[in-house]
Amino acid sequence: MKLALVTETFPPEVNGVAMTLGRLVGGLVQRGFDVQIVRPSQGQSGEGPSNAEFDELIVPGIPLPGYDGLRMGTPSVLRLLRAWSGTKPDIVHVATEGPLGLAALWVASVLKIPATSTFHTNFHQYTGHYNIGLIKDFILVFLRITHNACGCTLAPTRQMASELKALGFKNTGVLSRGVDTRLFSPERRDSKLRKAWSADEDSCVFAYVGRVASEKNIDLAVDAFRRVHSAVEGALMVVVGDGPERGRLELKYPDIVFAGMRKGEDLARHYASSDVFLFPSTTETFGNVVTEAMSAGLAVVTYDYAAGRELVVDGRSGFLADFDDSSSFVQAAGEAVRLDRAELREIRAAARDTALKVSWDRVVEEFKRSLEIVRSRDKKRYAQRV
Repeated sequence: MKLALVTETFPPEVNGVAMTLGRLVGGLVQRGFDVQIVRPSQGQSGEGPSNAEFDELIVPGIPLPGYDGLRMGTPSVLRLLRAWSGTKPDIVHVATEGPLGLAALWVASVLKIPATSTFHTNFHQYTGHYNIGLIKDFILVFLRITHNACGCTLAPTRQMASELKALGFKNTGVLSRGVDTRLFSPERRDSKLRKAWSADEDSCVFAYVGRVASEKNIDLAVDAFRRVHSAVEGALMVVVGDGPERGRLELKYPDIVFAGMRKGEDLARHYASSDVFLFPSTTETFGNVVTEAMSAGLAVVTYDYAAGRELVVDGRSGFLADFDDSSSFVQAAGEAVRLDRAELREIRAAARDTALKVSWDRVVEEFKRSLEIVRSRDKKRYAQRV
């Protein structure tokens, strides 16, 4: 099958969507798929195709408001028409919503190419964090129109699929997320790194990993840490990641370690060298960092939704707070630190065991099956029209 995957972000960019798409594409290529990535230029000098395993069609990109370093694609209709008229894909998958994705869906419709989509990001929920709340309804309508033009829309959790269906999204399904358990492993715990943080083996290190942006609610993570850290000897907090809020937070919390952007094995060391993971975001469709933290053997404190609801058993493999309830989140963090060391080790071991059951191979197979179903169904529909 020849797949054209349309996305605003893709590795080597560092974010959950890019990582997920990289894994899916790698898995499909291994299974014999012929993949073309359609993505915007991210403004890097000399930018060109980055991987010999698949083709890339790079279109002009413009800055995405509020997201430094990430650009969205322009609606390159003529370029897509030329490319796909010459070598028609069997199916088009729109991974991110935007002008480029909308153009791709229009071209796919004109050329009678089946199309699917995934719902990765709650852009309509981000509006309140960027002072554009008045256009929330408009964004939701745009998202609904875009996704309903597809043969199916795949959400990362059952909860999200149900919410989308209630909002008028059609043909919703579930495509979960996996985790690299070899990379994110407790074995990468590094005493030298902990020492650099002024932590010894008896210290309790709280961590946040992810984009440092207002929608991630990092102030609540720091507040929870400060309220409970006095009960834990030598407690400290590390924030791993970068983003528009980093400067403000560094000035506001000089006692917090800001480690900046980390990748690969370095990122895995930062996870594994921590003990308790605080993730109070309320805008996730899944939250890959939750599975990464669990795989690294951390006790995760998060809200009861998205990846937390899918994977965490409260009090056994992590701690869940009532959704969007800050006092409940602080209370859940308190439950984590009230455990003795042996009990906390049991929680962390259970988290690791849960992560070991979340396989990328299974997720890729689910994606492959969804593509095949829509392609087969829409080929029959187009044939009936003729």
